[in-house]
Amino acid sequence: MNTYPDEILNEDNDPNDRMPENVGELAAAVVGQRIVKVEQGVRVPDEYGGEAHGTAITLDNGKRVMLADTSDCCAYTELETFLLHPDKIDHVILGVGTTDEFTKWHIYADMGDVLELTVGWSGSNGYYGYGFDIAVVDPDAG
Repeated sequence: MNTYPDEILNEDNDPNDRMPENVGELAAAVVGQRIVKVEQGVRVPDEYGGEAHGTAITLDNGKRVMLADTSDCCAYTELETFLLHPDKIDHVILGVGTTDEFTKWHIYADMGDVLELTVGWSGSNGYYGYGFDIAVVDPDAG
């Protein structure tokens, strides 16, 4: 059951389709788990082996899903705000969907959204990089 239909943007808005790929990466990391904590404004790993400003979502299995904000010339992706619904955190995550042209992300369970993310982004002309750098950190992996 997909609570939110897949969004498709026209080629002018998202020539590289990076945002749908990002949604899939986040879903692969969180589906089947529960959210324990969300921290915004933390240092998280980026795709170049360094660190960037971002957000950490801690799951019930101890893993931390790190969303690194990105910026490359006139293209960017950043998590602006989030809203955690504490009354739903005991429910297992079933999926991740988006609305409003990938500016509202919904991490949902059977009882509704567990976490809502407001995302600012611009794909520019498709040449510059954008989209979150997503990493899963397993503290037990040593």
